[in-house]
Amino acid sequence: MKKLLLAVFLFTGCFSYAQDGLTQNSIKAVLTGNQSQVIQLAEAFPEDKYDWRPSEGISSVGEALLHVAGGNYFLASKLGFAPPEDVDVMGLNKITGKENIIAALKKSNEFVLENITKVEDGTLDEEVDFGFMKSNKLGGLLAIMEHNGEHKGQLIAYARSNDVVPPWSE
Repeated sequence: MKKLLLAVFLFTGCFSYAQDGLTQNSIKAVLTGNQSQVIQLAEAFPEDKYDWRPSEGISSVGEALLHVAGGNYFLASKLGFAPPEDVDVMGLNKITGKENIIAALKKSNEFVLENITKVEDGTLDEEVDFGFMKSNKLGGLLAIMEHNGEHKGQLIAYARSNDVVPPWSE
């Protein structure tokens, strides 16, 4: 993952002066792939495994998926994009059931993908306080991509621990 992030960063850094939105579109492309695989994993888990956790105090499958959704909304909101009015970001953790959790995750994915390309090139270096870090907007976009990738890895480990084979590796 680190090599992929470095490659995206170098590629976008070298050529972003030549094309408007190249950075945002590159991040969007990688994020789309991560999100697709997270959704595939979510769909591959049987519903009775959504409460499974590797040990007490660690997120369950369902909680990890909802955390990704919440992270999408949180990071995008710090970049200036308010979550949709019908989304209770603080209440995401109350969502239950495989179908509902997947729907919430898909909605957050669509929201963040829609807004990535609205970040204007000339503002990528503007500082943003994310609460847990101060960065520029480019760092925020990379954090969205990295956060989804981080939890994809977590969910792969969860899947393998439950004899669920990631669909793309069958």
